[in-house]
Amino acid sequence: MSAEITDLDLHLFGEGKHHFIHQKLGAHPQTSGGMPGTRFAVWAPNAKQVRVVGDFNRWGRDLDHEGGSAGTRSHAMRPRAGSGIWEIFIPEIGPGTLYKYEILTAHGHRVLKADPYGFQMQLRPQNASIVADIDGYAWGDAGWLSQRRSWDPLRSPICIYELHPGSWRRSWHRKPAFLTWDELAEQLIPYVLDMGYTHIELIGVAEHPFDASWGYQVLGHFAPTARHGSPQDFMCFVDRLHQSGIGVFMDWVPAHFPKDAHGLAEFDGTCLYEHADPRRGEHQQWGTRIFNYGRHEVRNFLITNALFWIDRYHIDGLRVDAVASMLYLDYARAPGNWAPNEYGGRENLEAIEFLKELNRAIGHYHPGVLSMAEESTAFDGVSRPVHHGGLGFHFKWNMGWMNDTLRYMEMDPLYRRYHHDLITFSFMYAYSEHFILPLSHDEVVHGKRSLLGKMPGDEWQKLATYRLMMGYMAAHPGKKLMFMGGEFGQWHEWRDHEDLAWASLQHPHHQQLQSWNRELNRLYRNSAALYAGDHDARGFCWLDVDNRDDSVFAFLRRHPSDDDVPLLIFVFNCTPVPRRDYLLGVPRPGRYRKRLDSDASCFGGSDYAHQSEFQAESSPWREFPARLSITLPPLAMIALEHGET
Repeated sequence: MSAEITDLDLHLFGEGKHHFIHQKLGAHPQTSGGMPGTRFAVWAPNAKQVRVVGDFNRWGRDLDHEGGSAGTRSHAMRPRAGSGIWEIFIPEIGPGTLYKYEILTAHGHRVLKADPYGFQMQLRPQNASIVADIDGYAWGDAGWLSQRRSWDPLRSPICIYELHPGSWRRSWHRKPAFLTWDELAEQLIPYVLDMGYTHIELIGVAEHPFDASWGYQVLGHFAPTARHGSPQDFMCFVDRLHQSGIGVFMDWVPAHFPKDAHGLAEFDGTCLYEHADPRRGEHQQWGTRIFNYGRHEVRNFLITNALFWIDRYHIDGLRVDAVASMLYLDYARAPGNWAPNEYGGRENLEAIEFLKELNRAIGHYHPGVLSMAEESTAFDGVSRPVHHGGLGFHFKWNMGWMNDTLRYMEMDPLYRRYHHDLITFSFMYAYSEHFILPLSHDEVVHGKRSLLGKMPGDEWQKLATYRLMMGYMAAHPGKKLMFMGGEFGQWHEWRDHEDLAWASLQHPHHQQLQSWNRELNRLYRNSAALYAGDHDARGFCWLDVDNRDDSVFAFLRRHPSDDDVPLLIFVFNCTPVPRRDYLLGVPRPGRYRKRLDSDASCFGGSDYAHQSEFQAESSPWREFPARLSITLPPLAMIALEHGET
């Protein structure tokens, strides 16, 4: 497709409806008039002049700023009347060329800006854009994409391994120590397959200048980070995962952007991408700028960016960061430090409409691709379709479940009886949205301690409570997400500047925790009762909900519409006191087989309860027609599967 900009392109962009404007703006190698070169285009409506500068003209030092010769003036871009877009074709410039835009502002200042639509950037601390040809990669994942178009994510197992590529593993024999995308694929694919995860979720894919931002302060929105290789290298990475049967999600950050001088902030000397009013345009908590969602061209920039990653890199889903900060004008602001909407409310109506438009576009162009909201409030309808009055996300992170679960598990078992509602409350709203249960990177940084480190008591109790918690997560309705390192019980917090504590796997305790998570993932993926009913309350039933004195609870999971799928029963003992001959009402008599026991010695437990099969009598107990007697190990979860009657 030609990168030349037509009047229709300008019209659609001005309306915010050009979902493929990245094919026109930015730097595009092409041939014009028989001459190879690159066509550049940038949106800078308030600039007095824009030039392309780079290593081909000594970063503008070859240019006469008072006008120059015809040869040097060829690097000055031409405005398209009324559109704010500047463009130029420069012959004999091709892929690999470094460049920026030199913008003369209305106040006479000259600023150098990286290309907002640039497909490649230099590795930090350098920050120039790089002319890149991202066409021509021979993808081998047609089968995966075909299957993706027709899958039903609500009724499918989704078990996500959240991954920061810069610190999963590192190569300390070179600097910088980042693995290449190829090296990462070589080591990651067999690990993910062995552990039973269905998808990975990547942190920090888009280019960012500051490592410690983890990729949440993006400056190269269209550029895969140079830390791990070229754009084609990243394509190959995604392709290899797809061919191995692993889906790829990525974190996507439309809520804010940093103030670095070469970035989007005051791009043409004015607040172009951000709100001019600091009450809406300045994120005080993060020291960043907030996108102006009411501006057509800015919405267009973000929506085409989301579609770009899906289209050009075959990404299977976007986890949209910090949605709560987008929805509310008073987010993290003191009274009087925010401006209400036109109706006097606190909702950011422009951001809400943007999110709806985003999700409509993803669904229209890429059926089967997921959008997932990190949203921590009770905003109604986050995962409800737009045409039913919702925001249109496929899933919402269940931050309430995460906070309540960690608070309960961190507590001394002696006091859990007084906080039984931290367990039961999440089931009151479990079907109000389509949820993902996250134990993410945010929970193991900034002094919060690692998952294992949060657990109370001595080492044995910590390990047992960790296994109990992970069993509860696997059994609870909702898709699953685990941040790397948590799956083998890393003791220390995540550190973005070093790799995970893989050496700890030399210790049996960490091998056993890893085995526990592997078996939980297998149980989840192989049991339709655990994933087919995540959206349907018929797939869940309490068996014992009110035994707060013993801190015991039990429930069953079943397929909501297929009685031939074996039901699963989960019993949790949240104290270090064993419970012998514990009576439990069950819906069916017959044989029950133990599927998992977190107290088994192979997972590091005490092997307190040896019995592997149980017979439920046809004798009513509470509201159920049958009863089961079972011994509950200390600080443990037991999973039972119903067999023949």
